[in-house]
Amino acid sequence: MLRFSSPSRILTRTLALAAGAAASTAALAAETPAIDKADTAWVLVSALLVLFMTIPGIALFYAGMVRKKNILSTLAQSVAICMVASLLWWIVGYSLAFAEGTNFVGGLSKAFFSGIGIDTVSGTIPEVLFIFFQMTFAVLTPALIVGSWAERMKFSALLVFTVFWSLLVYAPICHWVWASDGYFFKLGALDYAGGTVVHINAGIAGLVGCIMLGKRNGYGSQAMTPANLTYAMLGASVLWFGWMGFNGGSGLAANARAAMAILATHLAAAAGALGWMAAEWKSRGRPSLLGLISGAVAGLVAVTPAVGFILPASGVIIGLISGVVCFVSVSYVKTKLGYDDSLDAFGVHGVGGIVGALLTAVFATSAVTGSELPTMGVQFGIQAMSVVATLFYGGVMSAVILWVIKRTMGLRVTREEELTGLDLAIHPNFSANIRW
Repeated sequence: MLRFSSPSRILTRTLALAAGAAASTAALAAETPAIDKADTAWVLVSALLVLFMTIPGIALFYAGMVRKKNILSTLAQSVAICMVASLLWWIVGYSLAFAEGTNFVGGLSKAFFSGIGIDTVSGTIPEVLFIFFQMTFAVLTPALIVGSWAERMKFSALLVFTVFWSLLVYAPICHWVWASDGYFFKLGALDYAGGTVVHINAGIAGLVGCIMLGKRNGYGSQAMTPANLTYAMLGASVLWFGWMGFNGGSGLAANARAAMAILATHLAAAAGALGWMAAEWKSRGRPSLLGLISGAVAGLVAVTPAVGFILPASGVIIGLISGVVCFVSVSYVKTKLGYDDSLDAFGVHGVGGIVGALLTAVFATSAVTGSELPTMGVQFGIQAMSVVATLFYGGVMSAVILWVIKRTMGLRVTREEELTGLDLAIHPNFSANIRW
């Protein structure tokens, strides 16, 4: 015999089923990472700002400081590095840096962006956006190195070096510091936006390279006047502007911490310019435009590892210290030791990065991080370990790569090409119809 439920019972069961379904949906939504539109928009803008730092930022900055006969070749080097580093990031660079692997380097599971689709999420942003943001860092870092050996390295050698250095040096160090299974990440090293990964890493490679290449012909006996400080000023301004994305975007979120990072970044740049200007004025009796922009970059470099962990006042102190220390490094230490760091990539980025990485331990505060930090002494030790490891590994591997290139295809242009200028000797199609 059929039994029919009462309307009230049917209604009760229906409501119960609906409530259960709603609860299940809510639980599933809570477990599934959601894309935040504000975070996504901010990181999109930040990534474009960082790319802008390389082309045209660092390209113009360096081109303005070389001699006239090497302007176009210097610009071409930045463009070529952007090309090579971007494609390498797609092939295997991102995977080596951020895929699950060992404490030392990532695996190959994300080579060619394998398994990553439009719906793949990294935190609160699409993973494809995280890939692009990190790609701009991988592009900028080798472009910084060029400043140390400007005006004398073979273009072909530069391309080969960029390939092997990006894979064997940049990707592993990036993994150490920023990947969740990286050694220094797990140890607690603080590098918010690239003090070790970008600046110390690039700086030590530049120092090793300029020593192995040798001095430019005429270095120390003839003036090597910058070709166009207007270009350099424009490039430095682009760097200053783009650095807001470099530092402000590294938290991958549109929040108060990003705003704090931007404020500290700007103040550090201003303080760095002031510190360098004061030191130069005291030492040489007058300030220079080149000194002002160099100091600003030194301040930006030094605050980069600390910027997401400090208050704005600390950014001012870090910038001032870095401006003075980098001036001393460029003006006195380089001269005393006798190496030809053409555009002071090590003196500004390497030294500034070291200053900033160590001072991060001094000025980092839980009031900004929102989490408890180790004691200053413990954190300083961790920071020092990450600095030493980057200097040692980056320096040794850079030397090995350069040595192999030197033995196989050669590193340096000929004396005749150097005297003629790389614009005409290496890139004649670029400059044949240009009159200076």
